[in-house]
Amino acid sequence: MNSEMQMQSAQNNLQSSRMSDSDALYHWLNTPFYDLAAAADRCRKQKIPGNRVSYTMFRIINYTDICAIECSFCSFMHPVDSDKGCTLTIDEILAKVREAYDLDFKQIFFQGGVNPKIPFEYYTNALTSIKREFPDVHIRAFSPVEILSLSRCTHRPVEAILSDLIEAGLDSFPGAGAEILSTRMRNILSVKKTTPDEWYDVMKTALRLGLKASTNIVWGSSESDEEIIEHLSLIRKLQDETGNILSFVPWTFQQQTNRFQVRHVPVHEYLKMISLSRLYLDNIDHIEVSLLVKGKQTGELALLCGADDINSPVFEENVLRSYGLKSEKECIDFITNAGFEPVRRSLNFDYGKKS
Repeated sequence: MNSEMQMQSAQNNLQSSRMSDSDALYHWLNTPFYDLAAAADRCRKQKIPGNRVSYTMFRIINYTDICAIECSFCSFMHPVDSDKGCTLTIDEILAKVREAYDLDFKQIFFQGGVNPKIPFEYYTNALTSIKREFPDVHIRAFSPVEILSLSRCTHRPVEAILSDLIEAGLDSFPGAGAEILSTRMRNILSVKKTTPDEWYDVMKTALRLGLKASTNIVWGSSESDEEIIEHLSLIRKLQDETGNILSFVPWTFQQQTNRFQVRHVPVHEYLKMISLSRLYLDNIDHIEVSLLVKGKQTGELALLCGADDINSPVFEENVLRSYGLKSEKECIDFITNAGFEPVRRSLNFDYGKKS
């Protein structure tokens, strides 16, 4: 196909049929972001009724900062043999939940490093303890990397691990630890990290067990344009096979260490990713903008480029520098001032619910 025919095909697919990988790559490389944004905004209005933009309130609890994966971009972790790291006790976890609950944060994002010294019972005890004291709290927890590590440490199948965690109180599952799902980039991030196939298989198992999930991309390093589309393609395939992905959120890398190359992602590139995500991921209803990473000005523009959720406010972010909103009032004011109707939602996108 010559360049003129490819351009015509790509433009046609902005308006009608499912976007192919080759068309997605063409748009990523060649289509002005404002053209993609206009198409994505139309698509958003067709998929999300009214003028609604949602927000959600949750607390992050990092139960341990000890990690055996040693990602090159992460400054949060301490090696397994370090005397600097710590693991929260169940009482400390409950205290954090209680503090959040009293501030009307009734959802917990429970995640930590891969610490092989923690027994499996710690995880089930943590979940059951939270649910016993706070039965209406929603727990979104772990990641494919953590689950695969638990499977290997206990010599039990991934499905059995997830089933036990669901029985203990796990409500939903984040597609964390994805970053860029290409073999080359995984080796740069950490040779100990899950491969793209391993990440995919754990996610598919969790989703087929009935857990709802979020997914993401993190870019702004040495990834290629083709690897970006490869990542999006795997996410769309996963949703085709399971149907339980609720949302997709684009993130960009932050410079945390001198062992990992981070490049500046200009605003127009971030907005282009928001727009392309809305158009290409035609089977995922919600596109979130990360105010936490990109801030309010970029966030407001993203709501005109296909995003329908602001993924805020977040209570206690320890891993990233936060530029996000801190309170429900800030979220309501931000969405209203941007020209939209604010609505609170749960992590499972139940509108009007707190958990």
